[in-house]
Amino acid sequence: MTGHLKIHLKANERIFINGAVLKVDRKVSICLLNDVAFLLESNVLQQERATTPLRQLYFVVQSMLIDPQSIALARQIYEQLHRELIATFKNLDILEGLVEIRGLIEREKAFEALKRMRALYAIEAEVLATANHALPAHMQVA
Repeated sequence: MTGHLKIHLKANERIFINGAVLKVDRKVSICLLNDVAFLLESNVLQQERATTPLRQLYFVVQSMLIDPQSIALARQIYEQLHRELIATFKNLDILEGLVEIRGLIEREKAFEALKRMRALYAIEAEVLATANHALPAHMQVA
């Protein structure tokens, strides 16, 4: 992120800033005056909810923001998973989104990459539902 950014938090909400977790006890506004990596609690995906390929990729990118000390490992996992998704998905909207996401990651814009991934969730759900219906009943994902 560049420049000044004002963030509004509700009581008991958390924000992850450069690997630190802050929790506020009342409604507050925070003005970030320099470049920082941050993630709002409302955008954090819990590991047990990373149940689709894009959500798994999201979880890895989110890890880059939340735990900067493990960024090298998260980056390796991201690269492998991204390659697999490009090779697996045939849907043009998802493939174009994955190309955009790669560019954002390369420019160190992980927050924007997460936002782009969330926008692809509905398309992914349709693709997975269609693929699931094409499988025999015993192989379908619940």
